[in-house]
Amino acid sequence: MCYSAQVWQDYRKYVRRYGADLDIAAFTDLYWQRQGGAKVRTPKAMDDSFKRGGAEQMHALSALIGALDRERVATLEQELFKQRKRLADAERSLQRKSTKTASESRRIAGDRIQWVMGQLADLRREEPAGRDSRIFPGHYAPVMVWEDGRRVVKPMRYQCRVAGTPASFDTRYPGTYNARRDSLGKYWKEVFGVSHGVVVADAFYENVSRHDLERRPLETGEKPSNVVLEFRPSPPREMLVACLWSHWQQDGQAGLLSFAAITDEPPPEVAAAGHDRCIVPIKEENLDAWLNPPLGDLQRQQAILDDRDRPYYEHRLAA
Repeated sequence: MCYSAQVWQDYRKYVRRYGADLDIAAFTDLYWQRQGGAKVRTPKAMDDSFKRGGAEQMHALSALIGALDRERVATLEQELFKQRKRLADAERSLQRKSTKTASESRRIAGDRIQWVMGQLADLRREEPAGRDSRIFPGHYAPVMVWEDGRRVVKPMRYQCRVAGTPASFDTRYPGTYNARRDSLGKYWKEVFGVSHGVVVADAFYENVSRHDLERRPLETGEKPSNVVLEFRPSPPREMLVACLWSHWQQDGQAGLLSFAAITDEPPPEVAAAGHDRCIVPIKEENLDAWLNPPLGDLQRQQAILDDRDRPYYEHRLAA
């Protein structure tokens, strides 16, 4: 399963490269939800792309994200003060008498201080880093769809909740950030052939067993362990990752736009690295046919998935 990917977060890239329009209202609503206390996780690269402003209609969104960042900084600084006090209290206790409770409190406070300082450094950092564009299940990302005869970019959560299903499916079926191709006519039948999208990705990440990566059986007494691999096309190029999406709505609750990446059997080099699934990047010439599928023509959509882009994927241990 594709549990993580490095995807384009800057809406300007979608506009320049694919002539897509931006659904500013949808992005603004998402950040208003975050300000209202909703658990909305947005990658730093997406936040930064809007904070840079640009067009006049972006000013309000840029100001909103800036305010959210300042609130986040204030919260983290309060937590930093709290943990530093906890650390100092634990160290004073240990000077008087060594106890397990004080030692554990010192360890937890130290770990927490390190984490908070890392979060603050990321918020204040202006230089981009590769991890800024990386998404995980539950994170939001720009997804390109077809709407009113044109390509449009909307923010969607990377874990699809199909319209008409209960919200509890998020926990009952936690793997719904990926849509297995052999399940498109089953679990995904309400959206396959109806609402398609793409995310533009530079790389994807997979958990694999160390012994599978090293192409050996488990040794006697050895417990399985996982490593995370980064897969990138060689030579480097962007991938138009085939996705399904849905607009979930229910009375009294905020609407949810969410998506899942389609996965299929892996190419030989991914299988040799120890993983049994792979995303499906479609060819650019099939983009509009994928985004705007004729209702009922599932055979044509399957043909697009068969006629996929087939880069060679190099892998390395993820940082």
